[in-house]
Amino acid sequence: MHPPFPLSAVATPASPPVSVDLTALGAEALPVVLNLLGALAILLLGWLVAGVAAKICRTVLRRLAVDERLSRTLSGRGEGIKPLRLSRWLSTAVFWIVIVLALLAALDTLDLRSVSEPVSELVNQIFAYLPKLLSAAILATVAFVLATLARSIVRSSTANLGLDEKLFDSKEDDAPAGMLIGETVANLVFWLIILFFVPLVLGALNLGAQITPVVGLFEDLIGALPQLVKALAIAVIGWLIAKTMRGVVSNLVAASGLDKAGADFGLNPDKGNQRLSWIAGTLVYVVVLIPTATAALDALEIPALSGPATAMLAQVLVSLPQIFTALLIVAVGILVGRFVAGLVDRVLAGVGFNRLFQWIGLPEYGKAANAEANDSMRSPSELVGVVAFLAILLFSCIAASNVLALPALTDVFRVMLLVFSQIMAGLVVFAIGLYLANLASQVVVASSGPLAPMLSTITRLAIIAFAGAMALQQIGVAPMIVSIAFGLLFGSIAVAVAVAFGLGGKEVASEQLREWISSIKTLK
Repeated sequence: MHPPFPLSAVATPASPPVSVDLTALGAEALPVVLNLLGALAILLLGWLVAGVAAKICRTVLRRLAVDERLSRTLSGRGEGIKPLRLSRWLSTAVFWIVIVLALLAALDTLDLRSVSEPVSELVNQIFAYLPKLLSAAILATVAFVLATLARSIVRSSTANLGLDEKLFDSKEDDAPAGMLIGETVANLVFWLIILFFVPLVLGALNLGAQITPVVGLFEDLIGALPQLVKALAIAVIGWLIAKTMRGVVSNLVAASGLDKAGADFGLNPDKGNQRLSWIAGTLVYVVVLIPTATAALDALEIPALSGPATAMLAQVLVSLPQIFTALLIVAVGILVGRFVAGLVDRVLAGVGFNRLFQWIGLPEYGKAANAEANDSMRSPSELVGVVAFLAILLFSCIAASNVLALPALTDVFRVMLLVFSQIMAGLVVFAIGLYLANLASQVVVASSGPLAPMLSTITRLAIIAFAGAMALQQIGVAPMIVSIAFGLLFGSIAVAVAVAFGLGGKEVASEQLREWISSIKTLK
C-alpha cells in the first residue's frame, strides 16, 4: 500500500541559526579567572610567607634559648627541668596570622563580601585589641624582669652571707636534704612580685568585672602582709633561739660527762639509743618552740585559726612541768630499777640461788641455765632481778600518772601491779611446793621399803597438786572452781583408798570382829 502523496512533498520548517558572542563571553569570564588566579597566588604566597616567617621566628627564639632561659627563671632551678615551648607557640601564632591575612586578601580579590566581611570584622577587632595586649605584655615583661632581678639579688646576698651554712649544718639531724633557705626566700620574692602585677595585667586587658574577686583577694593579701611578716619573723627568731639553746644544752651535758653515765644505764648510741645530751637538748628545743609557735599564731591576728591552736599550745605549756616531773619520775624509776636488778642478781648469785632448779627437783633446767652456750636463757637470780625491776617501774609509773592527774591511767597501773604481785606470789607458792615435794620424795625413798618408789611418786604428785591449787588460788584464777576441783580430787582419792582398803581387808576385818564379839560374850 502506497501513501497518497510522496513524503518528499511534505515541507518542514527551517530552524533559526545559533550565533554565540565569544568575545563578550571571554570579556566576562576573563576577570573572574584572573581574580581566581590572583586569589590562588595570594594564598600560595601567603602560605610561603607564613612558613618562612614562622621558621624565622622559631629559629631566632631557639638561637636566643628563650625556652630554656624562661624555664630556668620561672622554676628557679638550673638543671633537671622541662623547657617550655614558647618558641613553638609564637611561631605557630605568626604562621596563622599571616594565613588569615592572606585569606582576607584572597577573599577581597574574589570580591566575596558576604564571606570576607565577618572575617575582616573579627580581624579588625583583634587588631583593635592589640594595644591592650601590648600594654599587658609590657606590664608582664616589667614584672618578670623586676621579679628576676629581685630573686637574683636575694640569692646572691644569701650566698655571700653564707646563710644556709650558718643556719644548717649537714651533720645535724634536722638539716633539710636538698633545700636551701636562700633559694626558698628568693623564689618567694619572685612570685610575690609576679602576684602584685597580676591585677595590673588583668586591668590592662580591660577585664574589670572578671578580676574584681582577684583584686579583692590581692587587697586582703597585701593587708595581711604585715601580720604575715611579723609572724614569720617571730617564728624564725624563736627557731634560731631554740636551735642555739639546744646546742648549748647538748654541749654542756656532753662536757659534764653525763653521756657516759647515761651509757651505763642503757642510753648507748651503739645500741640504737640516743645520747643523754641529745635528749636534754631536744627537750629544751621543744620548750622554746612551743611559746614561739603561740606568739607567731597570735601575730597573725586570725582568731579562727590562732584561737584554738593557741589555747592548745598554752595548755601544753602549762602541763609541761607535770610532764617533765612524770618523765623524771619514770627515768629515776628506770635507773633505780636497773641498779636494784643488778644488785639482786649479784647477791642471789653469791648465795647460790642459781641452784634453785636443783632444789625444786628440776636438774635438767638448772644445767641448761648454767650452760655457757645457751645465752638466751636467764639464770634464776637474773629473773628475780627482772621481777624487781618491773615492780619498781610499775611503782614509778603509778607515781607519774598521779602527778599527771590521770586517774584512769593510775587505776590501770595499779591493776597491773596487783596482777603482777598475785602472779609472783603464786609462782613463789608453787616453787615452795615443788621444793617440799622433792624433799618429801627423797625422805620416802630413803626409807628403803619395797614400796618406796611408788610411795615417793604418790607423795610428790600429791604435794605438787596441792601446791598448784594453792598457787592458782593465790593468782586468782577462778578460786571457787580450783577449790571445788581440788576437793573433788582428794575426796575421790580418799574414797578410792577407803574402798580399796575395805575390799582388800574384808577377811581380816571379819575375823577381828569375831574376836571382839567372843571377848564381849566371855565378859558377860
